[in-house]
Amino acid sequence: MPQMTKGGKFIFGKSRIRDDLTVRIPPQAVAEYDAASEGRIYLFTGSKSTGGFCVTRRGLLEPSKLGHILTENPALRDCRIPAGEFVRYKGRAYCWVPVSREGILQLIPGMLDFLDLLPGATLLCIRSSDIAFTMGARGPLVERSRAYPGEIETY
Repeated sequence: MPQMTKGGKFIFGKSRIRDDLTVRIPPQAVAEYDAASEGRIYLFTGSKSTGGFCVTRRGLLEPSKLGHILTENPALRDCRIPAGEFVRYKGRAYCWVPVSREGILQLIPGMLDFLDLLPGATLLCIRSSDIAFTMGARGPLVERSRAYPGEIETY
């Protein structure tokens, strides 16, 4: 998968929100973040410019400098709230959803409204940090990907 600019963000691929509200995470992102290993992932709202959502798992988030998100929200940490129900915390919103071994996550209908997304939307899967990757819906990087002369695989 490409880097859009020299030294720029790495793109794993694109993912489409299917009519059944499933999203397949590009396999390289699943492997790099071991995203399917726990059977559930945490999603949190993306930046104002990129939108969409960021994806991580407990084993990456908990020991990181952002581990306080789970420590201070034990119902989220332990998945005692319903899948797809967002918890607001310090300017962002967080939820958990199940993920299959193949990296297919199931969105819940209310999540799309909350995230300002629609079925059929294409999300750009972007390496963000060693803790999470972003499934971006808009912004400069998404625009550059549309003009990219090579192929960016869609999942």
